Amino acid sequence: MTGQSEAGAYDDPAAEPEDWWVFRGPSDLPAPPPWRRFPATGTVAPRAPYLLERNEISVVNAALHLHRPLLVTGRPGAGKSSLARAVAEELDLGDVLRWSVNSRSTLQDALYRYDAVGRLREASLRREREAPRGSGRRPRARRAAASGDIGQYLRLGPLGTALAADRPRVLLVDELDKADIDLPNDLLVVLEEGEFEIPELARLPEHQQEVPVLLSGSRERVTVHRGVVRCGHFPVVIMTSNGERDFPPAFMRRCVRLDLPEPTGDRLRKIIEHNLGERAVAAAEDLIEVFHQRSKTQTLATDQLLAAVHLRISGADLTKEELLAAVLHRLDEPLSP
Repeated sequence: MTGQSEAGAYDDPAAEPEDWWVFRGPSDLPAPPPWRRFPATGTVAPRAPYLLERNEISVVNAALHLHRPLLVTGRPGAGKSSLARAVAEELDLGDVLRWSVNSRSTLQDALYRYDAVGRLREASLRREREAPRGSGRRPRARRAAASGDIGQYLRLGPLGTALAADRPRVLLVDELDKADIDLPNDLLVVLEEGEFEIPELARLPEHQQEVPVLLSGSRERVTVHRGVVRCGHFPVVIMTSNGERDFPPAFMRRCVRLDLPEPTGDRLRKIIEHNLGERAVAAAEDLIEVFHQRSKTQTLATDQLLAAVHLRISGADLTKEELLAAVLHRLDEPLSP
């Protein structure tokens, strides 16, 4: 026996469903919270202004004036990544180019990708198509035709696209502290030099020294000359760190640092008001107090508080204890076996 029944797993036939239930209840699927709405759904709400104190705004502007990377540190959920989107929207710099870093990330991931296998497969298929027709082209001509299509198999990564862009773009390097120990300095070398080479293009013959390649996240192309991508407009580089490791002094010297502090009770109220409205603040005082006290000794994220408040004001019939257990659990607690 597994506890399953026709009504469902572990159901109590005598229990009435809650009015707010969607799964095994009468409610329709609700609209998502404001921060979970996407352009493809057509339900994107106007973004609330990103909340920063005056001194924090000054640090962001210092990085913009110096054209240096901004290193944003703070606990998970503090809004570090959202700052990049706020800067891009306010300065009208287009979509954010995002590079999410992990322990296996390499600098080339951010610069460009070359699909050598796909190009080899396509060349093989081309030879098979030409063989029955008895192609009269000489081997040299076939090689020239094959080498001319290399741009179809090259795509610049987020960093490569930011450097090659014809206007400033915002580049978000997310969670840089998860990277291999040498990656931060390698990244700054490219940013300091403002250029990088694509060896696959640099080896091409002289008459093929201008190659159009794809940009990250679009079907647009940019022409690469002699295999070198050069920066015409320095990007707005925002790097985030959860503070899981220290960076070398040489790296820190080349950055402007912004530390996002633990939010105070007043700041939490402002965040809730900006995202969910003034009515939500009045309904969430007890949750704000619990979150503020717990965050002094536990790892919590501000969006956990927003989720709990959203559930409460949207009609979820949960007690404070149930809300805390559902969405305000500590993030540094190991999962139970």
